Amino acid sequence: MSNRNVLVVGGGIAGMSFAIRMRKLGWEVDLVEVDPLWQVYDTGMIVTGPTYRAFKRLDVLDEVCSKGFASHQGLKVCTPSGAVIVEQPSQPLEPDLPTHGGLMRPILHQILSSRTRASGTSIRLGVTLQRTWDSNDDQVRAELTDGTIEDYALVVAADGAFSAARKLFFPAAPEPRYTGQYCWRWVAERPMDIQQCHIYVAGPLIAGLLPTSETQLYMFLLQSETQKVGIDESTQWQRLRDIMSPFSGLVGRLRDGLNAQSAINCSPLEAMLLARPWHRDRVIVIGDAAHATTPHLASGAGLAVEDALVLSEEIDRQPDIDSALRRFEDRRWERCRLAVENSIQIGEMQRTQTDPESLAALMAASEAALRQDI
Repeated sequence: MSNRNVLVVGGGIAGMSFAIRMRKLGWEVDLVEVDPLWQVYDTGMIVTGPTYRAFKRLDVLDEVCSKGFASHQGLKVCTPSGAVIVEQPSQPLEPDLPTHGGLMRPILHQILSSRTRASGTSIRLGVTLQRTWDSNDDQVRAELTDGTIEDYALVVAADGAFSAARKLFFPAAPEPRYTGQYCWRWVAERPMDIQQCHIYVAGPLIAGLLPTSETQLYMFLLQSETQKVGIDESTQWQRLRDIMSPFSGLVGRLRDGLNAQSAINCSPLEAMLLARPWHRDRVIVIGDAAHATTPHLASGAGLAVEDALVLSEEIDRQPDIDSALRRFEDRRWERCRLAVENSIQIGEMQRTQTDPESLAALMAASEAALRQDI
């Protein structure tokens, strides 16, 4: 390909990962991020085997493991009081890969943003894409919100679930829809006996505990709500304590420790799957902009990195951009569709208290599919 410059719209996981990869392939990369502070929520995230595999191929695995908590154990499913119902072992995808782990999102952002800067990517904050139009057969002209106009071989929109770029290129595309659950997230001091992921089930309430470092513990709670509701941030800790009343044991003690100073993040779970094609001419959407999923399979970050890996690989392999974009979609569509649709279905089964065997079977089948190589 004669023109080797790309505009990346969005400085999240997908956008940064793609920028890192394309710089390694020798491309010039401009990355624009609308948030002038370039920040993320101070919450944790579950890291699964497929996501560790993606981090390894991005060459950030060692740093992710050293700054988070990586385990070679499976997960424990428990009663509301903490009694173990079942322990689900997990086999590593590769000999050196953890099976489960936890990581704070600001830590992942720091790792990827540092790598992006070090790669030589040109980064502009407080700026995003305004419009594009064809320049000639092998370029697209992009105008940014600061008035800058430049020609690129490719524009990659990775600006999240509520992507403004997706609206620009696919105006008929659906917006993320509410799936019937809220997710509450916060961080606590980690008891040293918590060495792996624990899931606690109290009817439609699902709580989870996961170490994110030697001293920190990430906790989440999935709660059913028929419709989106307003939540007063000043009293949300009291609301959360009330919601968590069915739990005792360790989860109960963590609940009782909530107070007005607790850093709590609460958000409705929303999802969206963009129908193919994900590209129009020399513009493509990736990551959450194409397939925003709920956290039930802990796959969102992994899918974002995988998108970057596969798209950069196909650009390097194929004779032209159009072939690369079509091949990228061929490789990514079914995997991303399964992750989004099965995550939504798992949430619905939790919300309606579908029999545990059916839920376990769907989760096992979904996880097996995601373990397949990209």
